[in-house]
Amino acid sequence: MTSTNRTPVTVLGIGSMGRAVASAFLAAGHPTTVWNRSPERAATLVEHGAVHAVSIADAVTVSPVIISVLTGFDATLDALAPATGALAGRTVITLNSGSPAGARKAAEWITAQDARFLGGAIKNVPAAVGDSDTLLYFGGDRTVFDEHADTLRVLGGDLVHLGPEPDLAALYEAAVGATLLPALLGFVEGAAVLAARGIPAATMVPYSRKWLQMIESLLPMLAEEIDTADYTKLGSSVALFHDTVQEDEALAAETGVDMSWHAPQHDLLRRAVAEGYAEQSITALFEMIRKPAA
Repeated sequence: MTSTNRTPVTVLGIGSMGRAVASAFLAAGHPTTVWNRSPERAATLVEHGAVHAVSIADAVTVSPVIISVLTGFDATLDALAPATGALAGRTVITLNSGSPAGARKAAEWITAQDARFLGGAIKNVPAAVGDSDTLLYFGGDRTVFDEHADTLRVLGGDLVHLGPEPDLAALYEAAVGATLLPALLGFVEGAAVLAARGIPAATMVPYSRKWLQMIESLLPMLAEEIDTADYTKLGSSVALFHDTVQEDEALAAETGVDMSWHAPQHDLLRRAVAEGYAEQSITALFEMIRKPAA
């Protein structure tokens, strides 16, 4: 594929996600430079046409678009610090993890170097980078997003600009990502419960999939109840979940499975009942979570 009309890009950080990002650019014909603190990681990408920059200054100078897939915003700023003189006029797009405060700090520092900033996130695993349904969302200057949308679409076909604030991708990353660990822990716990009876986890997959689809179908109603503070429509009350606390404890005792991670959830349920939310929908726990216990 010709690269004559493809924007040159530099990818900082070639861990699993960084390699996937660089590989997608290479496959689409973008002249691609890579940089990493451990240069030996670049070998496979170089074999496929990437240029390995030894110094961060060289990595920045060679491309108008710098994409950071390092471990966080501090790591991005630390990496770019020796190249401050080369950043002017370039666009830095972050696809790393980190807090909204970290994104704001990075945006402030990068724009102070006369560069442009766009904060983004890839909402999928490395293997899905480049797929038509892979979601990427971004916060920052809309003109920067529009200018580089075609380049970014190489990484996923579902691009969203969230708004002008540079920390919006990090904010949504934190908000949306909050469901990940509890969901994974729930599946792992379920597998442990089945294992106590000698049953493989694979037998649970079809039913877990249906369960997650049911939860997906409820999300609009959950959001509506939270946004309107009307916790009456869902039908699954705080009391219903509160009454299962003893069942959780009995199941843990029967199977020998460590369910201690449920304790904070049980505390939330008890607080909600104590504060009069027993007959309200489970979404009323929003009121508990938004105000820490005294």
